[in-house]
Amino acid sequence: MASESVSFRISRHTQDLAETIHALSQRLVNLEQRLGVVELQLAQAREQDSNELASLDQVDRLLDDCRQILDLPAVQPPD
Repeated sequence: MASESVSFRISRHTQDLAETIHALSQRLVNLEQRLGVVELQLAQAREQDSNELASLDQVDRLLDDCRQILDLPAVQPPD
């Protein structure tokens, strides 16, 4: 009987260990999925920031063009 009791406890501990490993594996999969989502959001934010910087550069060039145009002397109509 003692060996059956030990065998049962070993089986039970093995089952508990397997369930714990399965639960940890599921958590790891969930964390990896969440990490993937966060990385995707970060990449999108970087792309959006890059697009915004490009737009601001374009606005800056347009402002420079306007300043240059305003600094030009007025064209006198011919007499």
